[in-house]
Amino acid sequence: MTGLIEPDLVVEAVQRRTVRVLVLTQAVGAVGITIGIATASLLARDLSGSEAQSGLAQTAQVLGAAVISFLLAPLMARRGRRTGLMTGYVVGSAGGLTAVLAGVVGSMPLLLVGAMMLGAATSANNAARYAATDLATDANRARSLSLVVWATTIGAVAGPNLTGPAGAVADTVGIPELTGPFAIGAVGMLAAAVIVAVLLRPDPLLTAQRAAGGGAARAAGRTGSSWSRTAATVRDRPVLGYAIAGLALTHATMIGVMTMTPLHMEHGGSGLEVIGIVISVHVLGMFAFSPLVGMLADRLGRPPVLAAGGAVLLLALLLCASAPSGMSWQVTAGLFLLGLGWSLAMVSASTLVAEHAPLDVRTDVQGVSDLVMGLTAAATGAIAGVVVGAAGYPALALASLVLVAGVLGCAARAVAESRVAATRRTA
Repeated sequence: MTGLIEPDLVVEAVQRRTVRVLVLTQAVGAVGITIGIATASLLARDLSGSEAQSGLAQTAQVLGAAVISFLLAPLMARRGRRTGLMTGYVVGSAGGLTAVLAGVVGSMPLLLVGAMMLGAATSANNAARYAATDLATDANRARSLSLVVWATTIGAVAGPNLTGPAGAVADTVGIPELTGPFAIGAVGMLAAAVIVAVLLRPDPLLTAQRAAGGGAARAAGRTGSSWSRTAATVRDRPVLGYAIAGLALTHATMIGVMTMTPLHMEHGGSGLEVIGIVISVHVLGMFAFSPLVGMLADRLGRPPVLAAGGAVLLLALLLCASAPSGMSWQVTAGLFLLGLGWSLAMVSASTLVAEHAPLDVRTDVQGVSDLVMGLTAAATGAIAGVVVGAAGYPALALASLVLVAGVLGCAARAVAESRVAATRRTA
């Protein structure tokens, strides 16, 4: 009977199923990834005894996500998205348990190892958004990607709000209060791995390769490194370079300010529950409006939405710079807009990467993109702790305006390069 079905209809059916499975995966896995956000900097401060090192845990997680994204790329090229995603979530779950152990024995180095392993789950999340585009068309690529990003809202908003109950659970089982979120997060990430292993069939990337004819064989016989293949592709398609740079600067802006917000609020007397609420508002801005962002990117074009993201980030930083320590409307509104600006720029720039990367180097380009994005954010996260320790949180927000200027510049160049790419396709 399968042979009587039009190939395009088969691909469309696989695409719909893929998006549904990825939506479920993100909803579950996001709890594991985000529940520790509100406590990571606090645990790092307690274990290290230094506020200047409070950002290192989040920095290690971002760095781990960057490196593991790069390592997962060739695995997915050979074995498909399912194997790559499952691997990322399993390693991330092990990282959560390692972070718990670090809190129990009081080891800062062990916490950093666990945080880097936790980054594998972030790598899986990042790859999932690209997996949603493997079989998409030009008309719905941004919407497919944005639906998977949106699904993160379900777990991501709930995650930080579980910080307080997780601390109570930690007290009950006799582990440090700040490690409770990591223990619960490990369970969420493991559940996401099981969902992918059981339900993500057929694999969207392998299906795309088969539809293109001989894709798997080409992937196995490729020469050179991911770096060299990506560099050659960017030289041929410069819009990819501006999309990758826009992603990196956007993510760095968000990570640097968001990581230090819990510390800034605690200085003003805010407790874990209040900090968790503000982080939840931030995560809501990151993910809840993604479907609308995807629709805008499909209708208005990716570069204009990237520019809009830069503008919203600028406003967010100005609000954060004016926020007093503790709970305030400025920090709440600023964190929400920081998430919304990230959403606008992330969805649009990621779609640019997905649609301009050729199939035979798709995972290479996406892996390098996430590596650059993660390394930039990790460096910013490390510097953020030092800046806040020396000059305060408002100074960090103002300094981040330089990164946003870069996002706006990338958007402007992407407009021009997208027109060149469109002209080439129609020539």
